[in-house]
Amino acid sequence: MAMVGLFWITSEAVYVGAPPTAFGGGVRLTSAGPEAVDPDGSRTWTWEELRSAVVEDVPTESPSGRVSKLVGSVISAAAGAFVGEGPTSMTLRLETEYGPEQVTVYSAAAGGYGAEETALSQDLLARFVAGTADVRALEAWGSEHGREATPKPPAREALLQAWTQA
Repeated sequence: MAMVGLFWITSEAVYVGAPPTAFGGGVRLTSAGPEAVDPDGSRTWTWEELRSAVVEDVPTESPSGRVSKLVGSVISAAAGAFVGEGPTSMTLRLETEYGPEQVTVYSAAAGGYGAEETALSQDLLARFVAGTADVRALEAWGSEHGREATPKPPAREALLQAWTQA
């Protein structure tokens, strides 16, 4: 499992933020669209029916101290439990033809996300909605690299840039 931007990528799935655990829901991204599991129940949308998808309340961090916090977050999320107060919640806001929908997702980065990774991740989400990027690129990367450690920030940014241009 690896964190790349706002996405948690395993060999089997791609999530916005941390994957769902017993402590909270989450959102899995598929080539068909987002699938939400939260206390309100499961919901699905197709990319075609969405007008926008934006993650709000993203915790940000300066580059210093990111690595140690990331390692702790990855270990905690992998164990299915969160240390301390619990994960920081974020909101995935989806705009549909029928109005806004929102789903709570949880940060996979204990210390927050870098500004560039956040911007690239938001751009990638927008491209999924526009149909100019495909979640299958992230799934393919996860199939090959999903069991490896989270890449360093420059590698994560390069991956996000490649996926937005694919």
